[in-house]
Amino acid sequence: MRNIVISGYYGSKNGGDEAMLAAMIEVLSDLDPKLNITVISANPEDTKQRHGVEAISWLSLPGILCALRKADLLISGGGSLLQNVTSGRSLYYYLGIIFCAHLLGTPVMLYAQGIGPIYGHFARRCMSWLGNRVRAITVRDHGSLEELESLHIRSPHIECTADPVLAINPVDREIGRKILCSYHADGIKPIVGISVREWKGWTRYKEVLAGTADAIVREFDARVVFLPMQYPEDVAAADSIVALAQEECTVLRGEYSTGELLSLVGCMDLMISIRLHALIFSGVMGVPMIGLSYDPKIDRFLDSIGDTIAGSLENITVEELMREVRRKWHDKAAFREQNAALLAELRRLALRNAELALENMK
Repeated sequence: MRNIVISGYYGSKNGGDEAMLAAMIEVLSDLDPKLNITVISANPEDTKQRHGVEAISWLSLPGILCALRKADLLISGGGSLLQNVTSGRSLYYYLGIIFCAHLLGTPVMLYAQGIGPIYGHFARRCMSWLGNRVRAITVRDHGSLEELESLHIRSPHIECTADPVLAINPVDREIGRKILCSYHADGIKPIVGISVREWKGWTRYKEVLAGTADAIVREFDARVVFLPMQYPEDVAAADSIVALAQEECTVLRGEYSTGELLSLVGCMDLMISIRLHALIFSGVMGVPMIGLSYDPKIDRFLDSIGDTIAGSLENITVEELMREVRRKWHDKAAFREQNAALLAELRRLALRNAELALENMK
């Protein structure tokens, strides 16, 4: 039996990251049903129950070293682990795990990573040194390839693939319908989903989203439903926006599984999102999407499907956002068709991540 250790932002109730892990486990296990997977997690018990794999605490250095010693491969990813925009300390933590594997002679693969931005001379030197000592690297967008080049990381086998979640299969919408029904948000009215997060304590973008929600309700006679991708932080962020709105909106308050989130997104007629994986879920479920950027990963994903952001959190206006809503709303079928063709290729590339992982084990 071969052993893989997975290092990433897991066990923290982030719907996108848990979906990545679910997709990785699903695809890797399909390719090798006897594979033993251990996940480094912020909540090992939750990870064990949620994903049916072994898990160890991200703070247990002895446990991590023991697992790495037995492993045939360390997977670092997926996600935006190797950057220091959202957190300065996390970059060194994930690089530290890679360094431990290097010392123990365990092969390392950076798996569907969104690389950078990485600021600071010391941080970039660390990333460059370790990046050139891993076995293989796959990145989920061309912007990450450019970041690797700027870091002079050229020694490993490098491929541009796609986010692991794009390999996951669409789910039945009935689960989402039942959840919406429990909030009295079902019926014949169309539904516009909005997925939000807190960012740097800013409030202006919340005012814009509240104004946009009001305009959507009035212009399209639609329901606006806020979908939490990270629980409970996104619920609080949604509440702060709804408090500014004049029209009635629905805030979903549960902690949902990957399947439930996918099903809920599938029930939307349009998705507006700050969260990357709400956009990716929209792609998987064939729902037209509008992205608002706070991080290059949003721009990069939309670029990969031939789309662009509606604007950034810093400068978006109600008028600009509503212009994009109208554009997507009045030609939803065309956008679904366009996205489906591009996403089919991205699904193939997402599967390639797992193939390379198994090829690069001891």
